Amino acid sequence: MSLSNSVTRVIVAVLAIPLILAVCYFGGYYFLAFTLGIALISFYEFSLMAKTKGTNINLWIGFLGIIYIVLNQYFHFQLDNYHFLILYAVIICLIELFRNNGSAIYNLGGTLFGVVYMGLFAASLVGLREFYQEQYTNGGFLVISVFASIWICDSAAYYGGTALGKHRLFLRVSPKKSWEGAVFGFVFAVLTMIVAKFIVLDFLDWNTIIALGVIIGIIGQLGDLVESLLKRDAQVKDSSNILPGHGGMFDRFDSLLLTAPVVFLYLTYVK
Repeated sequence: MSLSNSVTRVIVAVLAIPLILAVCYFGGYYFLAFTLGIALISFYEFSLMAKTKGTNINLWIGFLGIIYIVLNQYFHFQLDNYHFLILYAVIICLIELFRNNGSAIYNLGGTLFGVVYMGLFAASLVGLREFYQEQYTNGGFLVISVFASIWICDSAAYYGGTALGKHRLFLRVSPKKSWEGAVFGFVFAVLTMIVAKFIVLDFLDWNTIIALGVIIGIIGQLGDLVESLLKRDAQVKDSSNILPGHGGMFDRFDSLLLTAPVVFLYLTYVK
């Protein structure tokens, strides 16, 4: 007798969440491997979606680009990510010259977009975890709080929208999402960060706490919409079925991938 989708979803979450929290807390190579897994699997899923549009992403060159960008954020190689991307763009253009595999414009655009989205954005997540070197556990608490805020925002938006949703948020992209649900998600994202301030984020000032809550409440939901846009264009329900009851890796971490670079930029240049 097969388990229902909702039961499977709960079981996977119960097993995965403690592991994710532990990896975030301990950081180091554990978190690096975790982030690389998210980036590489999401890129592969994106390549499958792109294929439905006649795009043949250069998968292995894409993998190598993502690996370099994420590792460079952790190890700080001599060639920084900005200069690497310039060199990388030249290389994949030259490689595409000899591939003869469908539309060169689609292939180049899809490969570069995927590497930037999954690679550069995932590298920002590593940057967040490594942000506080002098008090290393602070980075763990920060990333855990971001995860919690995104998860609670997502749940609040779903249940709030289900109960009270009447005004469609973005009908062309996601017909079921509502403005009411989005407001619920935003409010609970901010509230989650406020609670986190009292529990684990006492090293951040109140301006930063509120700002991060606002960023997560807005950008996190936009990240979900961006992935919905890609899936709708590819005419697929989920990016894959690698996570039973949850879809693909890209489905589970779409909000995080778009939120992490904005939070990282805020902490680097604004705070």
